[in-house]
Order: sequence, then C-alpha cells, then structure tokens
Amino acid sequence: MNGILCEGQFLSTDDLQERAGRAASWLAAAGIRAGDTVALLLRNDVAFLEASLAAGRIGAAPVPLNWHGTAEEITYVLADSAAKVLVAHADLFAPLRDVLPPSLQVRVVPTPSGIREAYHVSPETAEPLAGEARWSEWLESQAPEGPDPASVGGATMFYTSGTTGKPKGVRRLPPSDPGALMQSILVQMIAIGVEPGARTAVTAPLYHSVPNAFSLAAVSVGTFMVLESRFDPARLLQLIEEHQLTHLYLVPTMFVRLLKLPEYVRNRYDLSSLKRVTHGAAPCPDHVKQAMIDWWGPIIEEFYGGTEIGAVTASTSPQWLSHPGTVGRPLAGVTIKVLDPTGQPVAVGEQGEIFGRMAGFYDFEYENAPGAREEVGKDELVTVGDIGYLDEDGFLYLCDRKRDMVISGGANIYPIEIEACLITMPGVRDVAVFGIPDEEFGEALAAVIERDDDSSIDADDVRAFVRDRLAGFKVPRIVEFEQALPREDSGKIFKRKLRDPYWAGTGRSI
Repeated sequence: MNGILCEGQFLSTDDLQERAGRAASWLAAAGIRAGDTVALLLRNDVAFLEASLAAGRIGAAPVPLNWHGTAEEITYVLADSAAKVLVAHADLFAPLRDVLPPSLQVRVVPTPSGIREAYHVSPETAEPLAGEARWSEWLESQAPEGPDPASVGGATMFYTSGTTGKPKGVRRLPPSDPGALMQSILVQMIAIGVEPGARTAVTAPLYHSVPNAFSLAAVSVGTFMVLESRFDPARLLQLIEEHQLTHLYLVPTMFVRLLKLPEYVRNRYDLSSLKRVTHGAAPCPDHVKQAMIDWWGPIIEEFYGGTEIGAVTASTSPQWLSHPGTVGRPLAGVTIKVLDPTGQPVAVGEQGEIFGRMAGFYDFEYENAPGAREEVGKDELVTVGDIGYLDEDGFLYLCDRKRDMVISGGANIYPIEIEACLITMPGVRDVAVFGIPDEEFGEALAAVIERDDDSSIDADDVRAFVRDRLAGFKVPRIVEFEQALPREDSGKIFKRKLRDPYWAGTGRSI
C-alpha cells in the first residue's frame, strides 16, 4: 500500500494528501498566496511533507530551514525569505519564541518520541506551550477540502551559501511552458531514483535539496516510504529486509558508514529486494563506490547537479565501471559545456568550468540578491562552480571547485562565513578556512590562523568561538597556527598552498 511509515505509524498517500489539503485550506484563508513563503523548521516527520504539500497546492514556496543552525542563522533566513508562516517542532521552536516578529504565524508540532530519543530532546521542550496550536489537532479542525491545486505547485526554495558568506535563497521562477517543465521534472525524478511503485526509505535530512525532492516525488508517484529521523547503517539494512525495499537515495558518507559495519552485521540481512540505489550531493571516492558495487551489485547509480540546476547527468554501475570516476552523461534535454576562463569551450579531456542546463526546467533567481543570477550564467547555461572535463564518449568528470566551497557529508559549507566569524575573535590577525579529505564525510574543515603577536589562543578556543556563533557542522575539525599566512602577489591569502598538502597522495582534490 502506498504511503508513509514514520514513528511506527502508517499514513496512506490519500490520507496524507487529505491532510495537506486541510493545511492548504488554512493557508489560503490566512492570506498566503502564490509566491509567498512558508518556512519549515522540522526534522524528518510527516508534518514536513504535509506542510510542504500544502504550500505547493496554493503556489507558495516551502522554505526548509537547516535545524542545526543557530537562532541568528535561522532568523536571518526567516527575514530574508519574508516567511509569513513557520511550522516547527516544539524543541526547535523553543529558542526562537522570544525573538520572532509577532506578524509571523506559527504552528508548532510536538516533537515525536523517536526524535526525542534520537536527539536527546528534553521532555520540557518537546511539547507546545499552552495557547500554541498543536499541529495534528489544529489540522483536523480545518476544512477538509483545500483549494484546487495550482497547475504547477510552488517550488521549494532552498538556501545555499554564497561568496558573501550569507546564505542565498534559490527562488524558482514560474515556467513559461508548464508542459516542458513537467517533462523535465519526470526525467530528473527517474535520475534520482524515484519510480512508481517503489518501496524506499528516506534517512537523510529533508532540509537538504535531494532528500526533499526525492521524498516529495515519491509521494507524488505513489510509493511506500519509511521516513526515519536519522541515518543508522545497521537499522537501514534491517529496514531493507523487513520492508523489502527496492529503491534508495544515499550519500557517500552513508556508504562509508555501511562499509564500516562488522562483516557479520553486513551479512545478517537479505538485501536482494534492492533494485536501484542512487547517490549524489558529494563526490564519492572510487574505492568506496567500488566496494558498494562489490557488495550490493551493479545497482549503484550516480547523478550530478546542483540546487540551482537540478540533476543534469547520470551514470549506471556498468557505465561507471567502464568509465571509472565519471558522474555520468547528460540527461535527456540537458546541455553540458566545459568552458575556459574566456567562456570558450575547451577540448575533449581538457579541464574547465562546467556549465549546464536542462531544457524546460525551472529558471531561478537569488532572493534579494540583484545580479547574482547573472554571475553564474553563460548564455542559457548555469554553473555551480565545479571544474571538470568531458571524455571522448561524452562522460563528465569532476576535478575541483572554482568556488571556495566545502561539501561535508552532503552539506554545503562556505569557508568565507567561518572566516568572517573567526576574524572577529580576539587574538586572531588573519585566518584561512578550507576543506581537507575525510574518509567518512568526504571533506572536513581545517582552519589555519595567524595570531596577534601577544595572543595565546589555542585550537579549543577557536572551536568554542565558532560553536557559540555558528552551526556545529561549521566548526573546523583541524585548527593550526602559522606565524604568517602565505599570500599571492595581490595580497590575497594563497589558500591552495595551505590546502594542497592535505590532498597530496589522495588521488582527488575534492
């Protein structure tokens, strides 16, 4: 039966859509219109899907918030997106109660028991306060028939950090050809592993773009989905056997954790039901992917893209085995070009900046950032800042990043934000933050600091300073100190001289 299994409770797809209709009915009555934004501060829970579907029904844009963020980071996105409604788990909402504007309409979701246990949420913060609407009870009091769904629902607006160090919202623009858009979305759904009748589990955070798109697409085409509050490798193997799962979306970090399981645990479960396992969001080391193919068979598929452009290439296991390291060939309707700094195409096998676009797919603009869209465009194509090349068979390979970005465990981290934080720390004269190889997460953060002459700050001081001001995943794992940071002739820190030694001998640079 199609539907969602979450926290041991099953909700059919029909019931899920009915509840989304009730929420949409209230949103419309509350004055939320197409183009408005509805913010979601929720861990993986059915309420996340209900609120997302409700917003989409009236053409509003759901805005998932990274719940690891500090109150300051979260309130920045709420303000920048001009969110009119916030749907939040009670424990995540608690630190924000006294800092949100009264004009923001809030609906509070009691934090489910499984999430409370997984994230050590105190009972005192897990429930809404008196007078705050409890999500399910409030939802059931709404009109059972929501407004007619928009012909093209509101697209989710994800926030992705940029060169200014502040996150930018990627707002999808209304399509000029809704039919072409739906065709492009169908191609992308297949690329990320969503098919009618699939049986799947989603264990990655729904505030990330691909798990979000995967889960909503799975609902739209009719699947059975287990929604887990967090990833646990042994638990996933158990779910595959117990529910005869056929399709999964994973990230390389999950592969690493699965491969680290003891042999007797890996061999305990029957995984023969699996048909397709797709991965993306971060580079996957060749030896990790080979090990997964050896274990699960030639069912491991990969796609490449970005928040701004969606999926643009895909590769099957046989294609990867014959073209090791590739992220695939362009999908149907996709144009990929590799350009030199002057904007001219490079030769086959030569590295350049990757630009791509799928015909008919959403165009976009960056919220409240005039001109930023033009900075990443070349004619009709868009870059997400990766450097790579095409081989003679048309397969794409990634080599490096033009933008100073780190992907750790599938999360995009922009060092400039951390540098902007650390430069304000007493005792810090200058700082460089960059990515270094990490076997489990793909990349980890390193910070190299030039101290003031009279400073005695140490690595623990630096980490504590960042942790107090930014989300925990932005805290550098490695902190080193140099008497003077290397600089280019222009005076800019020569970050590659600091970064390259960490990558020497790894066979990769991202």
